[in-house]
Amino acid sequence: MHYVNVHDAKTHLSKYLEAISEKDETIVICRNGKPIAELKRYQKPNKRKQGLLKGQIHMKADFDELPEDFMKHFQ
Repeated sequence: MHYVNVHDAKTHLSKYLEAISEKDETIVICRNGKPIAELKRYQKPNKRKQGLLKGQIHMKADFDELPEDFMKHFQ
């Protein structure tokens, strides 16, 4: 992780983008010594496809019923 000031980031942006893409580095941009932004490699979000488990998950008809001995604690 490299910390750079705003002026340096503007001046050498292409150099930092190259380091991010080739070396998988993270660049933190600071203003007055305080971090304000982070540049890092873009991660494409994993989209889940709906219906992949359709027909593979089965529930019994009585899946929401509680055992008799459990119910005695609530009476």
